[in-house]
Amino acid sequence: MAAPASTLAKASRSASRRATEDPAWVRFSLIGIALTFASVFLLLPLANVLVQAFSKGIRPVFEALSHPDTQSAIRLTLAAAAISVPVNLVFGLAASWAIAKFDFRGKSFLITLIDLPFSISPVVSGLMFVLLFGSKGLYGSFLEQHDIKIIFALPGIVLATVFVTFPFVARELIPIMQAAGVEQEQAALTLGANGWQTFWHVTLPSVKWGLLYGVILCNARAMGEFGAVSIVSGHITGVTDTIPLRVEKLYNEYNGQAAFAVASLLALLAIATLGLKTFLEWKIERDQASALKADPDPAPKP
Repeated sequence: MAAPASTLAKASRSASRRATEDPAWVRFSLIGIALTFASVFLLLPLANVLVQAFSKGIRPVFEALSHPDTQSAIRLTLAAAAISVPVNLVFGLAASWAIAKFDFRGKSFLITLIDLPFSISPVVSGLMFVLLFGSKGLYGSFLEQHDIKIIFALPGIVLATVFVTFPFVARELIPIMQAAGVEQEQAALTLGANGWQTFWHVTLPSVKWGLLYGVILCNARAMGEFGAVSIVSGHITGVTDTIPLRVEKLYNEYNGQAAFAVASLLALLAIATLGLKTFLEWKIERDQASALKADPDPAPKP
């Protein structure tokens, strides 16, 4: 007499678990190595920044953060992020939708362009904009004639930040949209919805958490970018210094206490970003688990 299908399925799952389970010493060794590296290279430096910043009390921290030049750096950093993140949000949505939903000539080339900032040094990207928009650059004379200032001003900082953060939103959305397929959009179009209604009510809700995840990563990189911004900003104190540039300038001036105080602001922003990222990951996993419970994959009947 043949064994019931449920019994065979349980036996198969049990055998699969036994085949893929590693010995306890392997698991603990790998976990220990990962925690050691994370502690030495991530947690320890971060904790040291906060300890050094508050080593003389909280008053020096407030004095450093309330300095006019630091306030200017904070405003410039927030302004650059507030412009570059929405730009990359629009591009990321458009590019990921085109790549995931359509087949067209040049698709592979577009994907390569999206990944380009990952392979180019931020310093090189900053130099590219200087060669284009600097006083001796390709468009330098035209810009001077029309009194348009890009390099050593906010537009240049925004351009450099947009370039460096270019891939983050698109790279988060492309695999999500590819996994979702086109069936839902086709069904909505069949029922009479137009393109905008399909995008707003079908496509966007299905990728909302991935979109937020990409925006968070993009914003974190935008506020912490140093190399490209350093080249195009000119390091003008109180005018074109962002928070990372302000930290470097204070440190080079042997004002370590103030440098660590301003750096602690970036560290706290990084911790807040990590917390929000962790929350979104938990939210995504919970929504996926809820979806599986609501619509489980039916097992084949014997």
